[in-house]
Amino acid sequence: MTRYWLASYPKSGNTWLRMLIANLLATDGPVDINNLPERGGMASARAPFDYLTLIDSGLLTLDEIDTLRPRVYEELFAGADDDEYDTQPDRPKIVFVKAHDAYTLTPAGEPLLAGARGAAGAIVVVRDPRDVAPSLAHHNGTDIDAATAFMGNAEAGFCIQVDRQANQLRQRLPGWSGFMASWLEQTDIPVHLVRYEDMKVDTIRVLRGVLDFAGRPASEAEIERAVAYADFRQLKSQEQDKGFSEAPRAGFFRRGETGSWRQELTPDQITQIEADHALMMQRLGYPLSGMIPTTHAERETE
Repeated sequence: MTRYWLASYPKSGNTWLRMLIANLLATDGPVDINNLPERGGMASARAPFDYLTLIDSGLLTLDEIDTLRPRVYEELFAGADDDEYDTQPDRPKIVFVKAHDAYTLTPAGEPLLAGARGAAGAIVVVRDPRDVAPSLAHHNGTDIDAATAFMGNAEAGFCIQVDRQANQLRQRLPGWSGFMASWLEQTDIPVHLVRYEDMKVDTIRVLRGVLDFAGRPASEAEIERAVAYADFRQLKSQEQDKGFSEAPRAGFFRRGETGSWRQELTPDQITQIEADHALMMQRLGYPLSGMIPTTHAERETE
């Protein structure tokens, strides 16, 4: 079994890409968003960790869990779950696993996601952080200022509380820029970068690029059908009709637009996001709005 990470900062298009891939197997209409036929799970899921380590993760500290996580991914990459796929001979022997973890090291100094022993590569999805902020606020049930602060916090993460057991394992999110740098600058596994904005403009081309990178065969007819079945309006309609198991209380599929930050953010919020992430934004092709104030030294030279 060959595994690839679908890695992204939260609210960047990871779920949409998973739905596109899952719908490659659909023939009689869109797949059920709560029962994907092509399911690789999540890197932060507790169940595989508990099953493969024979340890209740609730008995361990966050650091102890992180120290053991590479062993779990090594076992899965080596075929610990192959029996599930052997019963379905027509199912592709390539799985895509969702990951919101930054590419970090364990307390023992090894890659948390086990490097080349944990996956053959990673599809890294990125989205303009100015569009991420309002979507993340909606997802977390906070205001946009809080989401912006979270995105700029190098110590941030999901499921990092120690006073109760979270439903998933800890996911370190060292700021939007830090997250992107961690994946783009690691040299353990190859990376295929996908911009959410490009997915919106030419979904077929982007999906074909992802599949080619992973060596996952699909005909043009299958890709075109998957794109139609995973249309954002269709996904949102499914969620409204029967809910979505991964959704927060406020709902998961919100707007799915690009550039809506111009209407949703205040000038101060735009300035803060760009001040926090200007270098990475420019590296990834997101032009600044020009609202970042110049420093005193820069004004001296004007």
